Amino acid sequence: MTDDPLVETRDVAKHFPVESGLLSRLLSREEQWVRAVDGVDLSIAPGETLGLVGESGCGKSTLGETILGLLEPTDGEVWYDGERIDDASKTRMRELRKEIQVIFQDPSASLNPRRRIRDIVRRPLEVHDIGDSRAERNRRVEELIERVGLSADQLDRFPHEFSGGQQQRVAIARALAVEPEFVVADEPTSALDVSVQAQILNLLDELQDEFGLTFLFITHDLSVVRYFCDRVAVMYLGEIMERGTTEEIFEHHQHPYTDALLKAIPSTDLDDRGERAVLEGDVPSPIDPPSGCKFRTRCPVAEEACAEPVEEQTFSETQVVHCWKRSPTEHASSSSPVQDGD
Repeated sequence: MTDDPLVETRDVAKHFPVESGLLSRLLSREEQWVRAVDGVDLSIAPGETLGLVGESGCGKSTLGETILGLLEPTDGEVWYDGERIDDASKTRMRELRKEIQVIFQDPSASLNPRRRIRDIVRRPLEVHDIGDSRAERNRRVEELIERVGLSADQLDRFPHEFSGGQQQRVAIARALAVEPEFVVADEPTSALDVSVQAQILNLLDELQDEFGLTFLFITHDLSVVRYFCDRVAVMYLGEIMERGTTEEIFEHHQHPYTDALLKAIPSTDLDDRGERAVLEGDVPSPIDPPSGCKFRTRCPVAEEACAEPVEEQTFSETQVVHCWKRSPTEHASSSSPVQDGD
């Protein structure tokens, strides 16, 4: 991996207008917005896998779609390989589709049920005019389908004739057809059985090494992140609470929200079951989020000062925390999570 990022977001925000009735609009003094993504800075180096984690509804998928160009950012910038792409023309974005691909959560919804597998995987090659002939494209399709663990004999079947795991393998083959550099994997294993999840993760790991892929891996499952990701960004209510290497997040995390997520991971160890944390209260509305630290209304160690603007604390070259209650000096003397009384 190089020091220069392949993908970078700079203060990216995505806000959606709230749909309301005429009376509500007349009574409201100003238009209301859902602040799905609210000022996110991320960078992903070539060949790296960045895990983006958080509870459902925190803005992970919206951020992924904004990076892909499927959504236009309300504010901020998206950069790819040194080029700003959030304001790129449609023609340029079409060209970039060969380099930037996506694997969606539910393969049964992302695969056209009326097309045979051969047509589904071959379609990107036709769109981007890859291959000199139909026969050459068909050979490429057969190579891809076998590389993801299926058989060329299955290419004339329809998606509904495959299991969920097999459908996801087809989706992976389709994403790889144009030989991309960067892939957004949006919860690619969450709809699958646990045993199948492991198979798909192993496949993605092998393909990353083989094709030199860079991943943004979106998930709510931290156990998957520990296995698959080089670095982790923890998201809450549209903002990044903490980011660092996988080891830093799992062994030396600093933010109370990260601590709560990790303690909520199911364990087979009877001694650990009593330590599982349950966050109290509901996630605040993204229409009217709390001032200061957005997590403060559910944080077990919040103080009045948390309602004020929070500056990020830098703990190392790779670990940054959006919490004033921990400082680099404290980190030097203790690597434990934030506890009551800190």
